[in-house]
Amino acid sequence: MALFSVFQTTFLLALLSLRTYQSEVLSEPLPWAPESLRVFINSTHQCLHLQWSVHNLAHHQELKMVFQIEISRIKTSNVIWVENYSTTVKWNQVLHWSWESKLPLECAKHFIRMRSAVDDAKTPEQSFWSNWSSWEEVHVQNSLGHDPFFVFPKDKLVEEGSNVTICYVSRSQPNNISCYLEGVRMQGEQLEPNVSVFNLNHVAFIRETGTNIYCKGDQGDSIKGIVLFVSKVLEEPKDFSCETQDLTTLNCTWDPRSDTGLLKQLSQSYTLFESFSGKKTLCKHKSWCSWEVAPESQEMYNFTLTAENYLRKRSVHLLFNLTHRVHPMAPFSVLFTDVSATNATMTWKVHTTGNYYTLLCQVELYGEGEVIQRNVSVEVDGKQLFGGLKPDTEYRAQVRCANANHFWKWSEWTRQNFTTAEAAPSEAPDVWRNVKSVQGHSVVTLFWKPLSKLQANGKILFYNIVIENLDRSSISKLLSIPAPANGTELNLDQCLYQIHVTANNSVGTSPASVIIVSGDPGNKEVEEERVKGMEDGFSLSWKPQPGNVTGYIVEWCDHPRGPLCDLQWKSVGPTTTSTVVSSDAFRPGVQYNFRIYGISTERVPYLLEKKTGYSQELAPSDNPQVVMSNLTSRSFTLSWKDYSIESQPSFIQGYHVYLKSKAGQCHSGSEKAVLSDDAVCCKYRIDNPKQKTFVVENLQPESFYEFLVTPYTSVGEGPHGAFTKVTTPDEYSPILIRIILPMVFCILLIMIICYLKSQWMKEKCYPDIPDPYKSSVLSLIKSKENPRLTIMSIKDCVPDSIEVLNKQEGTRKSLTETESSKATYLYLLPTEKSYSGPGPCICFENFTYNQAASDSASCGHVPVAPVAPLSQLGLLTSPENLLKALEKNYMNSLGEIPAGETNLNYVSQLASAMSGDKFILPTNPPEPALCSEYKMQMAIPLGLASPPSSGSSSLSSVTLLDEGEHYH
Repeated sequence: MALFSVFQTTFLLALLSLRTYQSEVLSEPLPWAPESLRVFINSTHQCLHLQWSVHNLAHHQELKMVFQIEISRIKTSNVIWVENYSTTVKWNQVLHWSWESKLPLECAKHFIRMRSAVDDAKTPEQSFWSNWSSWEEVHVQNSLGHDPFFVFPKDKLVEEGSNVTICYVSRSQPNNISCYLEGVRMQGEQLEPNVSVFNLNHVAFIRETGTNIYCKGDQGDSIKGIVLFVSKVLEEPKDFSCETQDLTTLNCTWDPRSDTGLLKQLSQSYTLFESFSGKKTLCKHKSWCSWEVAPESQEMYNFTLTAENYLRKRSVHLLFNLTHRVHPMAPFSVLFTDVSATNATMTWKVHTTGNYYTLLCQVELYGEGEVIQRNVSVEVDGKQLFGGLKPDTEYRAQVRCANANHFWKWSEWTRQNFTTAEAAPSEAPDVWRNVKSVQGHSVVTLFWKPLSKLQANGKILFYNIVIENLDRSSISKLLSIPAPANGTELNLDQCLYQIHVTANNSVGTSPASVIIVSGDPGNKEVEEERVKGMEDGFSLSWKPQPGNVTGYIVEWCDHPRGPLCDLQWKSVGPTTTSTVVSSDAFRPGVQYNFRIYGISTERVPYLLEKKTGYSQELAPSDNPQVVMSNLTSRSFTLSWKDYSIESQPSFIQGYHVYLKSKAGQCHSGSEKAVLSDDAVCCKYRIDNPKQKTFVVENLQPESFYEFLVTPYTSVGEGPHGAFTKVTTPDEYSPILIRIILPMVFCILLIMIICYLKSQWMKEKCYPDIPDPYKSSVLSLIKSKENPRLTIMSIKDCVPDSIEVLNKQEGTRKSLTETESSKATYLYLLPTEKSYSGPGPCICFENFTYNQAASDSASCGHVPVAPVAPLSQLGLLTSPENLLKALEKNYMNSLGEIPAGETNLNYVSQLASAMSGDKFILPTNPPEPALCSEYKMQMAIPLGLASPPSSGSSSLSSVTLLDEGEHYH
């Protein structure tokens, strides 16, 4: 136990001694510690460059050392970067190390220190770290100006997809500053009271001129901005290759891939380096570069192509033998000699690349869809003969060459064209005819198809037509039709003619095409057959002929609806009984008619069959024009005209008659149908397309119907357009019409007669009423109260008296001659004021003015003196005679009165006294008393009166005047 205690004490003492020695060693400075540390700032690249040295090294001593570098930001305790830098240190050597900061150096303080350790096997005892150097402070803000704030970094260049840190430094606190990226505000964080930081992740390329970033204060008085240049990622060049054409210059090319999208001064550059010669050249172009071949005939080349910009480098390598990269230049001096209609000789020259090089040349000849290819080995000149060419054909020849020993690439093509000479046409024209009989002679229209280029062997100048009369073999006629005509018209008689047609060019004449034409057009009646078209045309077939035929002709029109037929035909051999007729002119919905002719051994065509069809049938686009007739209360008849062929887009198989009614009941012979507008109607089917009438029966009287007629085909029916409306009449309406019509006719006849005799009827039935404003009588009446009165009124006029004039002429004397020759007056008003009772009334009734006075509807009674008995008066005349006498007296009142006549003149009291009057009218006549009625006004000549038929007669009708008395 005591031994163990002694051992433990000894171990502790030894350990204490070891620790004391180690502390003493560590306290001593490392003989190779870093010294003279200096820090340099590169604000453009945001880099810190460190420079230091190691003293106490022997003159030729080299040591492998490790330097540990620490970088702190804002304060020394905030270490943001630690890195170990290993290198070999020599005597009196200055060491360098750089560090790039993500945060702009102007945005914060940075502190740097380092220590070292020996990492060399020669001195294992020095493998521990030295002491840290003192902190070196870097503070760029001290060198800034006096602006309110700053934005960093300035004009930074980064790759697309990188992360970038932006900051601003403000001189004042607090700082209300906002920053924007291309007009979009950024959100940042506060690094220091006067510094804010913005982190941009995965920046994108926007434009070559850079991305704009700016900051401004809340007052807007100051704006600071920077430009962030974003480069696309530099790619490695592709397809790097080098070749030579003359063994003196190498041409190297490559694909630069996408451009980095920077300005020219910032864009990528390319450098070509050859390792065997050690030469290097800066390429002036981005996709190719030239290299001079070494004069010492260097054959092997090892190139390195380097693409670099400010951010990175990309390199590719290429090793090759110069003689294996020969790309010959294109041949030259290509010529054609001895050119005929079928042969030609081609010659050319090549560029020499050395006495020992042989070139392989490839020759190609193109013409009329044919390609001829030949391979020729040449050294200086080349030659090739072409045979079997086509006359009057343009050919294109081309030649290229390559190295025959070590093939690398063909040279560029050298091309040259030539045309072979013409030859006589090799084929006869394809001829057809159309014959019409007009007034005893035949009009023959000849058609021929132009020869193809292969058949013509040159340019066709004219066509010769020889017309030979077979009935009169000695008669022939020659016509020359200039090209490019393809037909002519001939007027021939009814004889048999043989026509020869040939085509001619500058070299010769083609074989003749012969056709026989007779007076018979050959259009016999043949039943027409329908055919169905296909996508590529019409498939036609016909029955083989029992006799010998030399061929068949199928004839049709390309544009049957146009003004011209545009006749087309197709010739087939004698053993063929079917063919497919196709044409680009065929259109859907157009009916085409085909005629098939057989050509006899005498070359006379005759009609075999007729066929008609559509390349594609279409549904009818319109309906027939329907006329309704025979309308009754129970039925009506529909009729329509036939369709023209031009308006038929397909074969009509029949018609559908649609009938709508309110009842909606369908009778036998019809079926219910639902139209596209969900309307329900009755449908009648007509299966015969030639039927153009239809009777709609079983209708109801006085009912409303609508009908529509539409054709139907194999592809559909016509449009369901507007229906025609019709209303059935009453059952009795025809009977009423037969009665009413004669009556209406009679009434119209009577009205016409009355209109023609209207003047006569007017005079007989209702003569014209005189206009009181135009009466001459009114001019004689003077109103006492209104001198301009134009209408006589009883209250305005006071009648005075009737003057009885007695005149004598010759031996005749008046009845009153014994009494007196002076005028006698009959007073109509009383002369004594004492008389107050009603007396006899003298009434006037005017048949012309058969209406009462304006203010009185009664007649005025005028008191008169007693008269003589009626027996003393003469017999009264009839009223007709009295009226005549009154009319005559009125007409002669202003003229002379014939002698021997007695007249009664009415004298107005308003009139002035005439000369010769013996008596003046009283100045104050009594006012007339009212009478119960107003009777006829008349004057009775004395001596013409007769006693009345009854003694009870009064003066209500007339006033009787005594012959021997005068009343005033």
